[in-house]
Amino acid sequence: MAVAEKKILFTYDDLLNWEEDNFRHELIEGEHFMTPSPSIYHQKISINLAWALKKYVDTNKLGLVLTAPADVKLSEIDLLVPDIFFVKASRLHIVKENYICEAPDLVIEILSPSTSKRDKDLKFKRYSYYGVPEYWIVDPQKQSIDVYDLQEQKLAAVFTIGQILNSPMFPDIHLELQRIF
Repeated sequence: MAVAEKKILFTYDDLLNWEEDNFRHELIEGEHFMTPSPSIYHQKISINLAWALKKYVDTNKLGLVLTAPADVKLSEIDLLVPDIFFVKASRLHIVKENYICEAPDLVIEILSPSTSKRDKDLKFKRYSYYGVPEYWIVDPQKQSIDVYDLQEQKLAAVFTIGQILNSPMFPDIHLELQRIF
């Protein structure tokens, strides 16, 4: 009879005591994930998208846009580090000194070979579970952005190069994907 392997669970306090190693550390249901630095193309997309989103949010006084590495502590065993996220002005109380203590209003993950499956599955489920209203998955290879309405549990839209992105969260943002990719 085979003995089931017991999974070791980690907490946020465990991560605080982790030795500094320049990797991105996340917890998903207590399971530890470590991710190396993303590619230059990933970072180019990230800065372009974050800059465009920040400009729109700041101009309209909508809230706060942050980029990785910044911790989103959803529970003691769920700590995620999204590539980009947004918190509405009315919810800025969730922004603490070292982390965000509740689900952001928008999360954006940019796929990498080492994180693609996790971003589309595990992180998608955790963001949905904790009440993130909107989730964007950016695919650098396809040069596309999938916009999910997590409140409705559906894919709201898919935007590809040459199109203008808007979303349920920002219906009048008009992001040119040509400028993002």
